[in-house]
Amino acid sequence: MSTFGRNFRVTTFGESHCRGVGVIVDGVPPLMELAEADVQKQLNRRRPGQSNLTTPRDEKDKVIILSGTEAGVTLGTPIGMVVMNEDQHPVDYSSMQAVPRPSHADYTYRAKYGTHASSGGGRSSARETIGRVAAGAVAEKWLSLQFGVEIVAWVSSVGNEEIDPADVNLETITRDEIDSHLPMRSGTKESCERFANVVRKCKEEKDSIGGVVTCVCRNIPEGWGEPVFDRLEAMLAHAMLSIPATKGFEVGSGFSGTRQRGSQHNDAFIQKGNRLGTVTNNSGGIQGGISNGEPIVFRVAFKPPATIGKEQSTCDYEGTNSVLAATGRHDPCVVPRAVPIVEAMAALVLADAAVTQLGRLMCFEHPWSHHDNPKRTQLLQQVTKNITAQAGAAAHSPSQISNATRRWDWIPHVAVGIAVGAAIVCITRRK
Repeated sequence: MSTFGRNFRVTTFGESHCRGVGVIVDGVPPLMELAEADVQKQLNRRRPGQSNLTTPRDEKDKVIILSGTEAGVTLGTPIGMVVMNEDQHPVDYSSMQAVPRPSHADYTYRAKYGTHASSGGGRSSARETIGRVAAGAVAEKWLSLQFGVEIVAWVSSVGNEEIDPADVNLETITRDEIDSHLPMRSGTKESCERFANVVRKCKEEKDSIGGVVTCVCRNIPEGWGEPVFDRLEAMLAHAMLSIPATKGFEVGSGFSGTRQRGSQHNDAFIQKGNRLGTVTNNSGGIQGGISNGEPIVFRVAFKPPATIGKEQSTCDYEGTNSVLAATGRHDPCVVPRAVPIVEAMAALVLADAAVTQLGRLMCFEHPWSHHDNPKRTQLLQQVTKNITAQAGAAAHSPSQISNATRRWDWIPHVAVGIAVGAAIVCITRRK
């Protein structure tokens, strides 16, 4: 399926060499300031051609917001975004029409659909992730404004080279710091050159190499996640393993925790300000499938890219022995460009979990129903100002918008009334 999420939903579209790729984002709350620049920053971190260690495909990846906003503010309706493909080279794939690339999706897509895109990887190409990153940027902005959420990912290993986890401060590491460690986006400056040398050697040999991306999500409130099947770590695993080239996922102590005893692994509780926290974080910020308020920490394993220029003995679709040396423009290692994709998918999972939890709590508190709510008033005034400036007219006044909004404020109260009434009827019948 091409749709992810329940209450905060995204649907991506497009193939590697079609006219364009994009996404529809449904469930974005209204009255949030949103511009193309908010999205473009993350797309720039994902785009090809960032260094001589990535694919040389020259794409600007300039996003266009088609719908869901007015005067720079979200309307609460589906947001459509598109990025046009500009540097397609279908001829690069002519030699691979009869031979499925080993460990690529060429064969399985044909087996499933009876056909597949004639050039590039089609929907299995990492080009599809543009829509994910665009949607993740929207989700992340809302999470940041509403909860102060921070999401930072980095390359923690390439091949046999890795970073000592103790060398990365999970509480303070920032994206600016990670982006200063180019071309690898590694967690430390020292590891950047080590990682780059591994990739450089593989590229010279027309080969590829895999790696691991680590991610930390900070300022996550307690209570996010929907046991039992939509546990927060389960949804994160679902999201991360849907990214092309991923082969593994672990949260908190992960597989290393299997070598510890319970007395070593347990995270003892301690008072932290006005909430309970934990002394250690082997749980990775999630217990029982629900966030516990500690930083969420997980790792994603990426395999070596399947398309390589090195000759491989294989066979064609007819079963005849063949030798394939792939042509085209491909990354020898995907992890430097996978960093913003991991961040985006984390944001989408967290936004969906947040919206779900807010819906559960709305029966107890619905701040937007209070007409004297200062944040509500401020946003409405800003929307009015933007619309007036854009349209060159003063037809929209704060009172008009407030009155229009007020017409819908009764809905949460009626919903609560219906729920209470139903509960009373059930109790009465039991008696």
